[in-house]
Amino acid sequence: MAEHGEWTRKGATLSDVTVAKEYGVSQDFIVKGIRAGKLEYRDGAMWGNPYLRILRGELERYITGELGADYLLKLKSQTELRKIKKEMGDLKKRLDVLQVRKAELELNIKK
Repeated sequence: MAEHGEWTRKGATLSDVTVAKEYGVSQDFIVKGIRAGKLEYRDGAMWGNPYLRILRGELERYITGELGADYLLKLKSQTELRKIKKEMGDLKKRLDVLQVRKAELELNIKK
């Protein structure tokens, strides 16, 4: 049983949709864990669309038990790699903008 503070801590909960995206498991897998008593959940709704909130720590322990630690490590690595690639792309775009602005300023100084 999770403590109340765990439900309110930033990043400690995930929606069932986010779980599917980040961990590659289906909603059936989540429901199976809930029915087995291994996952706690809370109901939520956004703009009238219902979803389940799951605790990240419990989910990771459940995935490790059902699918293995290697599976979880691989997924976490893929997620981190995706975030790093996105950040690198954003930085490259920002660098391109700055280089163009630098060239404009240098041209103005030389005049």
